[in-house]
Amino acid sequence: MSENVVHLHKNTDPPAAEASVTRLTVVPEPAPVKPVPLWVRSGRAVRTAVTHETTKSTARAVARHGLYTVNGGRIVARRAWDGKTGARYERMLRAAEAAGNYEVAEEWEDRLQRFREARHRRRMDLLHSPLDAAKGVGVGVGMSIGVLVALGIVMAIHNHDIGDVITPLQATVEFIATLITIVQVVWPYATILGPLFALLALWTVGSKQQAAPAWALPDNVRSGEGEPITPSIVVKALRDLGISALRKAITEMGDAGASMLGPIRIAGCGVEVDVTLPSGVSTNEVQGKRRKLAENLTRHEHEVFITIPEAARTVRLWIADSGALDEPIGPSPLVTDETLTANYKTGKAPWGQDLRGDAAGLSVYQRHLLITGLSNQGKTAALRALALWLALDRSVEFWMGDLKGVGDWAMFDGLATRLIQGPTDDHVIQVTEMVEDAVEEMNRRLQAPPGTEFPLLVVIVDEAQVAFMCPLKDEDKRPYGGSSSTSRYFMAARKIHNQGRAVNVLLWQGTQDPTDQNLPKLVREGAHTRASLALGTESQARMALGDKAVDGGAAPNLLRPGLDKGTLVVASDGIEIPKGQSSITVRTHYISTDEATVIAERAKAMRDGVTTLTVIDRGEERDPLADIAAVVGDATRVRTQDVLKRLAVLNQDAYGKWSFLDLKRVLDGTGAEPYKSDGVMVVGRDRLARALTNRDSDGSASASQ
Repeated sequence: MSENVVHLHKNTDPPAAEASVTRLTVVPEPAPVKPVPLWVRSGRAVRTAVTHETTKSTARAVARHGLYTVNGGRIVARRAWDGKTGARYERMLRAAEAAGNYEVAEEWEDRLQRFREARHRRRMDLLHSPLDAAKGVGVGVGMSIGVLVALGIVMAIHNHDIGDVITPLQATVEFIATLITIVQVVWPYATILGPLFALLALWTVGSKQQAAPAWALPDNVRSGEGEPITPSIVVKALRDLGISALRKAITEMGDAGASMLGPIRIAGCGVEVDVTLPSGVSTNEVQGKRRKLAENLTRHEHEVFITIPEAARTVRLWIADSGALDEPIGPSPLVTDETLTANYKTGKAPWGQDLRGDAAGLSVYQRHLLITGLSNQGKTAALRALALWLALDRSVEFWMGDLKGVGDWAMFDGLATRLIQGPTDDHVIQVTEMVEDAVEEMNRRLQAPPGTEFPLLVVIVDEAQVAFMCPLKDEDKRPYGGSSSTSRYFMAARKIHNQGRAVNVLLWQGTQDPTDQNLPKLVREGAHTRASLALGTESQARMALGDKAVDGGAAPNLLRPGLDKGTLVVASDGIEIPKGQSSITVRTHYISTDEATVIAERAKAMRDGVTTLTVIDRGEERDPLADIAAVVGDATRVRTQDVLKRLAVLNQDAYGKWSFLDLKRVLDGTGAEPYKSDGVMVVGRDRLARALTNRDSDGSASASQ
C-alpha cells in the first residue's frame, strides 16, 4: 500500500546517507455532523424547562395558593350558610343516627326545632321593622335637631348674638359634607383594595385549613413526617379505607365525622384514640385494613396497632410517632440497680415497656410460661431476663435444659440445680428425664399433708421444639418426642401443666417457629402466660397466643423480623393489660450475656452454694421386678408401703422417690399386681415368683427362636 509523503525541509544529504525522514499521514476530514433540527432542539429545551424541579415547585406553589383562595371562599360560604340555616344541626343529626346514638340524635333534633322557631320569629319581626325603623329615624332626627337648636339658643344667650342659634346645625351640616368628601376621595381606592383584602382573607382561611390537593402541598406536609394526628386526619384515614358502609356513613356525617372519635390522648411515644364505628361496620373489617389505615395516617404498618376494647362496635387505635419504635428503650433495671431483689409471690419482673412508654412488669406466680417466635428474634434473651430476675429470690430452685447449647444459659452453672446444655438426641433424653423427675417431685408434693408449703421449682426448657421433634424411642418403644399419649416429653409437660402450679412446680418453655408438630396444641394451651415475638403467618400467631388474643387484635405476625427484635405480644393475666384488651405489646429490655453473668453472680452470692448437675447419672441398671422379689424375701405377703420402704433402703437413688403408682406400674401385666388382704394392699411372694419364672421362660424362648 503506497503512502503520500510530504517533505517539510530541503534534503541536502545524498540519498544514500538519508538517516531520518519525517512523514505526515494525511487523514481525510470526517463528514460534517448533520445539524439537529430546530424543532427538536426547541422540544428538548421546552421539556427540560417543564420537567425541571424549579418549574414543578413553582407550578405547585401557584396551584396551591390559588386553590387556598378558592377553597377558602367555599369554607367561608359554608360557614355563612351554616350560620343562617339549620344545615349544621341536620349534619349532626345524621351523624348521630349513622353512629346509632339515638339519644344524641333526639337532642340535635330538639336544637334544630328551637333554631327554626327562633328564625321564624325573626322573620315575622321583619314585617313590622320598616315602619318601626321609619318612626325611629324620624324621632331620632327630630330629637337631634331639637338638641342642636337648644344648644344654639344657649350659645346665643351667652354670646348675645341671635345668629349663634343655628351655629350647631351649621357645624353638623359641614361635618356631614366633609364625610361625603372623604368618601368620594377614598371610594375609588376602596373599590380596588376591598376585593384584594377579601381575597387575602379567603387565602388565609384556606391556608390554615390546608385546603388544597395533596400534590400541591409543600414537601414537608405531603411526606407527613412528624405530622400530628388530628381528628380530621383520623376521619379521612378511616373514610379512605375502602369500606363502602364506613365511607357512606362518614360522607353523610360531613364535618361531623369526628363525632365517631373519642379524645386523642398522648400515650407513650404516640397517641391513642377510640373510634366508635357506625352501624353496619364491624371491627374486624377495620382490623383487616391495618396496612392501608397506617398508610392513610402517613405511618408504617408497624407503627399502628388496632385493638378491641370493651365498648361495643369500637376499635382502639394506637398511632406511634414517626420512627419512634425504632429507638431503643434503655437498659434493664436488673443491670442498673444492683440492690434489686425479687419476690416470687408478690413481685413483678421488670421485663420492658409497653407502647405507652410505661414499665411492663410480669408476675410469674403460679403461671406456666411459653415464649415463641421466629429464630433469632430475642426469644432466649426474653426468657433469660425473667429467669435472672427470679434468681434474685434465693428460695427459688431452677432445673434447666438448653437444647441449643451455645452457652446462652452458662451463667446459671452454680445457680441452677440441674443444667443440661446441648442439641443432640442424648441431651434430649437427659432433658426429658429431667422433666419426668419434675413430675415425680410434683407427685410427691401433691401427696404431702394439706397446708404444706413448698418452695418454687422452675423447670426451663429452651428450644423445646427439639424435644418435641426427637425421633428416638426408649427400650419400651416409647418415643421421646411427638404428641401421642406415649410420648415421654409431651406427657411429662402435660402432667406438670395439669397440676404443677398447685404445688409450685412450673414449666417455662421457649420454642421457635411454632407448628402443630413442634408445639402440640395441648402443651401450648397449658401455659398461663403466652408471649410471641415476630412470626410469619396469622395461623402461627393463633398457635402462639390463642384465638381470643388474635381476634382481639394481637398480631405478632405483623412485627418486622430483624427490626422488632425483643418486641413481644403477651397474653397473660400476670401483666397489666388495658381494660377490654386481650393482649399487650411489650418492648423488652435486652440483657447481654456479659450483663447476665454479672446478675447471675449477684444471685449466687445470695445463696449458700449450689452444686449444679450437668448430666443425670442413673447409675447401674436395676431390675425392679427382681428387686421387689428380693425385698419381699420369704414373707408370704408384704404391705405395699413396707415394700416401698425396703426398696428405698436397697437403693435410695433408684427407689427413694417411688410411690405406689410407680410400684403398680412395674407390677401391672406381670401377674404379681398388688391386691387387698385384710383391708390393706399387699404384694404376694408366690405371685412374684411366678412372674419372674414366666419372664425368664419367655426370654429363653425368644432367645432360642
